[in-house]
Amino acid sequence: MANLTQTALNLTLEEKIDLCEGKNFWETKDHPEHGIPSMFMCDGPHGLRKQEEGGDHLGVHRSRTATCFPTAVSTACSWDEDLLGKIGAAIAEEAADQGVGVLLGPGLNINNPLCGRNFEYFSEDPYLAGKLTASFVKGIQKNGIGACLKHFACNSQEYRRFTSDSVIDERTLREIYLTAFEIAVREGKPKTVMCAYNKINGVYCSDNEELLTRILREEWGFDGLVMTDWGAMNDRVAAFRAGCDLNMPGGSGYMKKEVMDAVARGELDEKDIDRSVGRVLKMVMDAREALKEKATCDYDAHHELARIAAEQSAVLLKNDDNILPVKEGQKIAIVGDMAGEMRYQGTGSSHINPIRLVNPADVLTGTASVEEADVVIVFAGLTPDYESEGFDRDNMTMPPEHIKLIEDSAAKNPNTVVVLFCGAPVETPWVDKVKAVLYMGLPGQAGGEAVKNLLYGKANPSGKLAETWPKEYKDCPSSGYYGPQDAQYREGLYVGYRYYDKANVEPRWRFGYGLSYTRFEYSNANIEGERVSVTVTNAGDCEGAEVVQLYVCPPQDGIYRPLRELKRFTKVKLQPVESVEVSFVLDERCFAVWDDGWKVPSGTYTILVGGNPDSLITAGTIEKTGISIKIPEWQPGSWYENPVGAPSQEEWERMLGRKFTPRVAKKGEYTLNDTIMDMKEHSFVMKAFYFALKKYISRGAKPGTPEFRMMIESSAGSPLRSLQITGGLKPNLVKGLLEMANGRFFGGLKLMSKNNQG
Repeated sequence: MANLTQTALNLTLEEKIDLCEGKNFWETKDHPEHGIPSMFMCDGPHGLRKQEEGGDHLGVHRSRTATCFPTAVSTACSWDEDLLGKIGAAIAEEAADQGVGVLLGPGLNINNPLCGRNFEYFSEDPYLAGKLTASFVKGIQKNGIGACLKHFACNSQEYRRFTSDSVIDERTLREIYLTAFEIAVREGKPKTVMCAYNKINGVYCSDNEELLTRILREEWGFDGLVMTDWGAMNDRVAAFRAGCDLNMPGGSGYMKKEVMDAVARGELDEKDIDRSVGRVLKMVMDAREALKEKATCDYDAHHELARIAAEQSAVLLKNDDNILPVKEGQKIAIVGDMAGEMRYQGTGSSHINPIRLVNPADVLTGTASVEEADVVIVFAGLTPDYESEGFDRDNMTMPPEHIKLIEDSAAKNPNTVVVLFCGAPVETPWVDKVKAVLYMGLPGQAGGEAVKNLLYGKANPSGKLAETWPKEYKDCPSSGYYGPQDAQYREGLYVGYRYYDKANVEPRWRFGYGLSYTRFEYSNANIEGERVSVTVTNAGDCEGAEVVQLYVCPPQDGIYRPLRELKRFTKVKLQPVESVEVSFVLDERCFAVWDDGWKVPSGTYTILVGGNPDSLITAGTIEKTGISIKIPEWQPGSWYENPVGAPSQEEWERMLGRKFTPRVAKKGEYTLNDTIMDMKEHSFVMKAFYFALKKYISRGAKPGTPEFRMMIESSAGSPLRSLQITGGLKPNLVKGLLEMANGRFFGGLKLMSKNNQG
């Protein structure tokens, strides 16, 4: 550390500021004259995406081959911390093999059914998401490669993600949206955290001192580096004060002059920059040490791990008449294009170029046309144009042709099995017409082998849903207000199963639900102090794994709270007739709410355990006394005590404690935080710029494809300041365009004609 301090002291102010911005799209800035090397980082939530030429943050340009593991929406369904640790370690081995010092992942924002990037996130439940992430991070970092948690925080939508404001109350922020990050930071100890594009209650995450310093560093003990998402920097002066260390990508010199001027005027303490310099140096030097020796990397073994992960993460949602597993000798029919081209990963910055790819049709052979088969297997799901980084889904429906395929097959043969590939819940109006449903999520490069093993019983499904599947999107409390520019977190604590339980709305499949080819029985549930134990027995005739879940049911006495919340879980593997005692130790946080700190309200707390959310058993109760929390006068009788449908804006504002008025971009008042899309309707210059941008993008992505839509949304939909950072536009060019958009054409020309190096 002393050497790092001395290195920092040897740098000029300008060199320090330069060091806190990347060298290019993926590398940090080097200073060879001071012995400071550059470091390569790349995307990697479910595999390595190293781009050595033509870098981009949207997954459009080609990358080196790497193992494509199942995405987070799949591996979360494994509920297996050990498995996530192994996947993290394997990806880190490939990172070391390819000279990558920091992996930009995992993502752990809370799931929302329509979020286009839902496939990259673990769960609707912060405890499950946090525990799996912590294990994944520890696996990545055990040999020195760095992990980067993202996107911190409240990044639950893709639409207008660069400029949206996440409007949220303090309890919801703390109990739901920050809890996953807190667990991952405290237990996983990641080397880096990536701040999100969006604002939280009016403050951009890159500028948010409360978020990045007081909460992340001082409260949770994070001692690593904070970097921006690519193009997420807002005000670099404010960001240094807030504790945002590294502006990515590099090469633009964004606000370098403003930072130097702020130091000269005494408005920014150089010590704030020094702190960031120290964190950058530590990250780079740690990576150099980790990459010093050539890593051993077994890509074949990683393919096998990807297969195991896909098998362990699959969820058997329905299995009438035990139609699965398929019996040897049965004639099967294979239906659907996804048999030959399965959907195995999402679109965007996490897109992996797989080392090998095994589709179901590569390993399965149909032996009968549909009417004559003993079992019909339909492969269906969401196509890439339905879910992607850069845009959100319009609804929860599947492609009409996939629905028709399922219904036609079921009409011809009642023994129809559906294998689903999708990165988010979908509506399943056809479910009563089929015998079985096997949800694969987005299973990675070995998904085809995993499907075969699961269908034929070589592998026993053991996954449990990590998010609720409603019958229809209209059943979601957020369905009435999700999607405008500013993200309104009106449902408060009632996210996912917390809402369906409290509102008594029956979903299609509950959070924590999943079937097996064997069955498990629970007995001897008991509580001694803060220790809860239960005996689990495999009462079936084949080996299987079971996820044991523990829920705390708080008192419903006026403080609005969910009926139950997941607080502990584990996964056990059992042979037929084998039993095991599972025990959990609870702590005060299991019972706490946020009220200017974590506090445990008095009352009787019931503890439920089991493997199926529809048949949990009561282990007993725990009494908590001594703390009383004041209830706001307006709360009794409100939607937050009796949620039905969606809360009104008025009720939500009463919970927020303030009025909410979304900002609307206005002609003549545009700023660097406004987008080409905002301005093109009122500015001829921006309209021309927009069409020129579309033409440019069409050279690399075909119009009408998800890649094209994603690139349009991520360029024309990003603020001018982001275009300056990621697109290499000169400051005076950007400012000149802004002047023109505001109706000051000649003033804009004058700016653009100036030296653009300023």
